[in-house]
Amino acid sequence: MIMSRIEARRDEDTVAAGPLVDRLLGGLPPEAVLTDPDVTASYAHDMASFCPAGSPAVVVLPRTVEQVQHVMRTATELRVPVVPQGARTGLSGAANATDGCVVLSLTKMDRILEIDPVDRIAVVEPGVINAALSRAVAEHGLAYPPDPSSWEMCTIGGNIGTASGGLCCVKYGVTAEYVLGLDVVLADGRLLSTGRRTVKGVAGYDLTRLFVGSEGSLGIVVRAVLALRPKPPEQLVLAAEFASGAAASDAVCRIMAGGHVPSLLELMDRTTVKAVNDMARMGLPETTEALLLAAFDTTDPAADLAALGALCEEAGATQVVPAEDAAESEMLLQARRMSLVALEAVKGTTMIDDVCVPRSRLGALIEGVERISEKHGLTIGVVAHAGDGNTHPTVCFDASDPDESRRARESFDEIMALGLELGGTITGEHGVGVLKKEWLAREAGPVSMEMQRAVKHAFDPLNILNPGKLF
Repeated sequence: MIMSRIEARRDEDTVAAGPLVDRLLGGLPPEAVLTDPDVTASYAHDMASFCPAGSPAVVVLPRTVEQVQHVMRTATELRVPVVPQGARTGLSGAANATDGCVVLSLTKMDRILEIDPVDRIAVVEPGVINAALSRAVAEHGLAYPPDPSSWEMCTIGGNIGTASGGLCCVKYGVTAEYVLGLDVVLADGRLLSTGRRTVKGVAGYDLTRLFVGSEGSLGIVVRAVLALRPKPPEQLVLAAEFASGAAASDAVCRIMAGGHVPSLLELMDRTTVKAVNDMARMGLPETTEALLLAAFDTTDPAADLAALGALCEEAGATQVVPAEDAAESEMLLQARRMSLVALEAVKGTTMIDDVCVPRSRLGALIEGVERISEKHGLTIGVVAHAGDGNTHPTVCFDASDPDESRRARESFDEIMALGLELGGTITGEHGVGVLKKEWLAREAGPVSMEMQRAVKHAFDPLNILNPGKLF
């Protein structure tokens, strides 16, 4: 009886989706149109917790700009919502499906179209993996600096959609600073080109920056012109142990006030260090309350690390250990990169916050998170891009326990409120998506929200592009 009901429901879905699928097949090859409910369900959500996700009517995997245009023209004519997706490594629900939508997966558009060492640009499709681009440009003596922790999986299109950052932001900046131009398919299927290939360019409004961080709500990025930099020397890493998060934060303030420009300045608290050791047996020092990782990719990194190490000792570091070589440095970076995965293993589920505060308030945020953790009786690990004040307090909880899940959500919200109280923002690089819609309104205020909704309406008057996200 149960199976017959399931089959009947699938038949109803097939009938309902029939006209849509038929129209899509008019401009897409059959293998690019997925309708099996078991398959489409696997595209329903990204990696965020507590974010509702609907059931897609169909998943499409275009390989060309023309195919994306066909999808959007069809969606506009039939008034069907479209949810763009990359690798679905996001942490805010921005890639979550809505009921009856077309999931537009761009993972098959994964070509690096051009690498120009003279103009120092790369032209890529949105499905290119971040690490693949980094390795490709390195063969030309160049570097693409933005390096999110998920760089081996995440796509350039997703990075653009969420304006992602990475471990090297403290020196090299975030994704928005490297996107020079875009080709974007609009909601009605028209193709818009923005930006430039030149170093300079100020003609008209900066529509390129408008699309960076728009989470697929204004258009579908199908090509990007990205700025590159000369490949820096190999970096060396230093690890400094502290007896408190406040002392580690003091060291960060001393480093930045002293005019130093490390290529990386990351913080892991005791909970995070233990989680990484439990998962990978990294041998990190669990006696420390906060572990600060710093790196330089200068011509004399050892000297720079020595100066930075002295500042750490002045701030109360109990031990300062510079890496002896590149291999040891890479091991420390791998430990930092696996932090969020290791924290997820503590209880099985995590809520990863993304609060960014002024560097001078970093210590206050860490102390506040400790109080919130004690108040709710939950494990909350803190890992941070300390050099730019972007913290990731990570709430570990058992999703099968309703009370623990409730406390996890409450602690998550209290951390965001704390970030705003300290003059920060609710998201430094993960985006708003579904998870932080209410908090965006609190941070931005009514006038800003009115203007943002007006921009959305100008680009997407039918509200079919990633509806329900951001607002």
